[in-house]
Amino acid sequence: MSHDLAHGGSPIQRPIDAANARPVPFRGGGFRHRKLGIVSPIVFAVIIALWELGSRSGIISDIALPAPSAALAAFMDLVHTGMLWKHLGASLYRLVLGWTLGSLLGVAFGLAIGLFSLARAGLLPLVSALFPIPKIALLPLFIIWFGIGEGSKVATILFGTFFPTVIATYGGVDNVDRNLIRMGQSFGLSWLSIVRKIIIPGALPAILSGFRISASIAIVLLVAAEMIGAEFGIGSYILMAGSLFALDQLIAGVAILSVMGLIISWAIGRAERYFLNWRT
Repeated sequence: MSHDLAHGGSPIQRPIDAANARPVPFRGGGFRHRKLGIVSPIVFAVIIALWELGSRSGIISDIALPAPSAALAAFMDLVHTGMLWKHLGASLYRLVLGWTLGSLLGVAFGLAIGLFSLARAGLLPLVSALFPIPKIALLPLFIIWFGIGEGSKVATILFGTFFPTVIATYGGVDNVDRNLIRMGQSFGLSWLSIVRKIIIPGALPAILSGFRISASIAIVLLVAAEMIGAEFGIGSYILMAGSLFALDQLIAGVAILSVMGLIISWAIGRAERYFLNWRT
């Protein structure tokens, strides 16, 4: 305690030297991620370069794993023959239709389970019972119901994407802050306004995360469904390449699936930045 404070005086105000003052770093960023877009291309380039180098030096056997250049040659052959667009078009049609229908139904049922007690009591045990069933195991049943054509394949993808979307949606609804809902009720908002302005925006992060998971599941089920009774499609192409032990073509097909997954992930990321800009 200074002499002035001990005798009841006011503390001495010393002038601040602005030239020597140190800036205080901002610590309220909330663990916001920095955009480092150059990192991911570098990682992919390094992995492919090491893979190519290992194949050319003989460390990696071409019989076990062909070089990326061989897979690229097989991909270019697909492009030049025009078969790429036939296989890719058939797969995209099944994937988009099955995933879109499964996601829409999943969000609708998830909201119903999260908002209505009767729906939760009736549907949640059903979802819990059917979700662990391997969806590809039901493909023969879907073939009987919908035929060997597109219906069975779309139904397999729909059924597989439906359940993770339901779980993500009602989980997001349950995690909405109840104080915000009580606040809306206190201000006299209608039930529909509370759902539209509070519950759905609060559950949207979980719903979009569910879309990421269901999209990956949809690609897996797409390949499995196309390996059974499909003339065109990436899965059919991979099955044919594997039966002929054409590993360069097999790697090319797998690379196409990986690019599809990257594009879907990028699209969902853009949707997250658009719909969840209120979190920044």
